[in-house]
Amino acid sequence: MINVILIALQVVLAFVGVYQFVLALFGIVRKRKELKHKPQKSFAVLVAAHNESAVVGALIDNLKNLDYPKELYDVFVICDNCTDNTAEIARSMGVHACERNNPHLRGKGHAIEWMLKELWAMPRQYDAIVMFDADNLVNTDFLLHMNNDLCDGHQVIQAYLDTKNPDDSWVTASYGITYWYCNRLWQLSRRNLRMANFLGGTGMCFESNLMKEMGWGATSLVEDLEFSMRCVKRGVHPVLNFEAKVYDEKPLTFKASARQRLRWMQGHFTVARNYFFPLIWASIKERSFVKFDAAIYTMSAYNTLIGFVLTAMIWIDNVIPADNAFISIYAYMPSWIAIVSLTLTALMFPLVMALEGVKSPKMYGHLISMVFFQLSWLPITFYAFFTQNNKQWSHTQHTRVIRLEEVQSKQV
Repeated sequence: MINVILIALQVVLAFVGVYQFVLALFGIVRKRKELKHKPQKSFAVLVAAHNESAVVGALIDNLKNLDYPKELYDVFVICDNCTDNTAEIARSMGVHACERNNPHLRGKGHAIEWMLKELWAMPRQYDAIVMFDADNLVNTDFLLHMNNDLCDGHQVIQAYLDTKNPDDSWVTASYGITYWYCNRLWQLSRRNLRMANFLGGTGMCFESNLMKEMGWGATSLVEDLEFSMRCVKRGVHPVLNFEAKVYDEKPLTFKASARQRLRWMQGHFTVARNYFFPLIWASIKERSFVKFDAAIYTMSAYNTLIGFVLTAMIWIDNVIPADNAFISIYAYMPSWIAIVSLTLTALMFPLVMALEGVKSPKMYGHLISMVFFQLSWLPITFYAFFTQNNKQWSHTQHTRVIRLEEVQSKQV
């Protein structure tokens, strides 16, 4: 009976793997989207910041020089429970510094919810809200692309998420490769298929009327994924704008990376509990493939958890043979299937790097160390499952002061 359950779980994981692989194929071809609307939408650009005095100045300088009419956007820095001079820096650079002090409701989700209420009460109202993190940099044509999608009728837009420091360490290189993969084979594939994309926490744009109607209401450890599912549930499909690019700072050390990814996985389990069954039921009742896809996506943390447990069982079974041996589904298939599956999976990463124009031999060399980075998701997710009720937000310290010109000049 146990083996029947284990085989069933393996079949589910195999289905998800094949499903994602097939979807990924639709991201290989990229159709460039041209700008066809003149600047007309007004934007409130929100920057979430908690003790970000080291990096916020570079982003503010970047945002003040966007290729967009200055009268059509304003920058608001959310100084959330700051104990440094983030607010002073923002004011000295001529943007709005909005200070929030609430030690009991900490985290980006709560800060955004507070800021939106402040924004709705202001004399000037904006057509759309754009959100960044204080460590980001953004291409100067960002608002032009957001304006274009808003004019086309889209209500929630996610930009291309890139890494501003991929060559700092093997950890940041692993993040960079992972982001290129997700942008191209997870996000672009869904955009090409006219499915819902998923928000990435920064570089996000929202139509103001939708936000006023829905409210933010996303205060979990992964507020971006939570809001994505709220949108899909009500029939609003976030879309990817592949041309609008945001650069995010990634942790340099494995320890800092593990802490950040632990928080992400804890939040993923919460979202899965709250949205998987409502979305899967809605997908059946409404015959909606988009909601089915979103439901499958919410379960990614559980898929990783089950994969870790099954992998551990295989190793234990090989080391300590028993009469009731663990049965792998590959035992019922030709041996070449496992080899082909692993080979195709491995080839997807260098393929996507080539598609994204990566030319650095050093970065391709990091594909080897990235294997360890990817495998480390397994124990991190396992630990996150048992600590998922920990709602304490942890701040990732940012220190890399890089200007947009530097990022663009040394793009790999």
